[in-house]
Amino acid sequence: MDRESIIARAKEHFSKLIEEQFERIEMMKKQENFIDYDKLDTLVIGIVGGDGIGPYITAQAQRILEFLLQDKAKQKNIEFKIIDGLTIENRVKHNKAIPDDVLEQLKQCHVILKGPTTTPRAGDPWPNIESANVAMRKELDLFANVRPVKIPQEGINWTFFRENTEGAYALGSKGIHVNEDLAIDFTVTTYEGSYRIIKAAFDYARKTGVNKVTVVTKANVVKTTDGKFLDIAREVAMEYPEVEWDDWYIDIMTAKLLDPKRRNQFKVVVLPNLYGDILTDEAAELQGGVGTAGSANIGKRYAMFEAIHGSAPRMVEEGRAQYADPSSIIRAAGMLLEHVGYTVEAKKLDMALDICGTYEKKLIITGRDTGATSAQFADYIMETLTDGNLEKRWLSYTNSQTGN
Repeated sequence: MDRESIIARAKEHFSKLIEEQFERIEMMKKQENFIDYDKLDTLVIGIVGGDGIGPYITAQAQRILEFLLQDKAKQKNIEFKIIDGLTIENRVKHNKAIPDDVLEQLKQCHVILKGPTTTPRAGDPWPNIESANVAMRKELDLFANVRPVKIPQEGINWTFFRENTEGAYALGSKGIHVNEDLAIDFTVTTYEGSYRIIKAAFDYARKTGVNKVTVVTKANVVKTTDGKFLDIAREVAMEYPEVEWDDWYIDIMTAKLLDPKRRNQFKVVVLPNLYGDILTDEAAELQGGVGTAGSANIGKRYAMFEAIHGSAPRMVEEGRAQYADPSSIIRAAGMLLEHVGYTVEAKKLDMALDICGTYEKKLIITGRDTGATSAQFADYIMETLTDGNLEKRWLSYTNSQTGN
């Protein structure tokens, strides 16, 4: 193929992508307000096991949710909807990131608790289908990925607001091999997409009284898309005069999270998709590993809560799945509770997790038969939740760590 034909084909490809983004922008402009969970006759909680260790750990998080909500269920209809079709085998069978029937089931839920799912990569025995996570964020318009990280003994209490539907991941499977010498991927930044995630971060800072937001980009080099994100942050900040804000570039920000003199000064952090993916994994590792952190994916109509680690297929292959650490998905369950308004239950679960996983550690998860099973750890958490002195016990451990 001659050069003119190659360029014409690339232009046609790019033209279609722009049309898709225009349609998405119009959809965002038409969005209504966030759902009011108090007005629902029945709250439908979807339980999606996913792949690998996912079904094992998600089952334990479901047990804890049911335990915490047993009294609430007497006052309000709460339905748990089990959705099994998001396995890699079923997705490959339908050659879709999310099979149509599974997507329909997901849309029947108000909130979703989701275990990890496998995303094929080069060399895997699976076709190159899109990430189920990315697809779910697009299909349900889950634009805000919220990830909290706490290290009390170091005075660290970070909340990351990662844009979830744009950036480098928006068209991650729609790049183009122009020819044998040239491959191009695309990154997307829209006014509507950037405005709503940045506003969500500032709203959170105001609501919680933290009143400090850090915006992370690489606007000095990626001037068009990252520059737009930063310009919109300046615009949003004017709506929140009481909220202090600053901006950092992603490269130095990754370094400053490791700087003991600086890192406890960060509070709420908002950033584009790819940078958020990288930085939140680094932050979770400082907390104790990605297995210790949960993640919320928030939209106006739907919300999905998940573990931030992978599906660990090797653990299943080696017969160790029952020893997988459920802490991350249980943290996510706590975030789900808080999101739908059960803040007391969410706080209790958060404290119980701190006691069982960070402070007391009567049971240790090793990922092998040298440690506890995920079911035993869930039992330990539920036993701790029944302690009438839970908060006093938690404060005792916390104060001993912080020196108060």
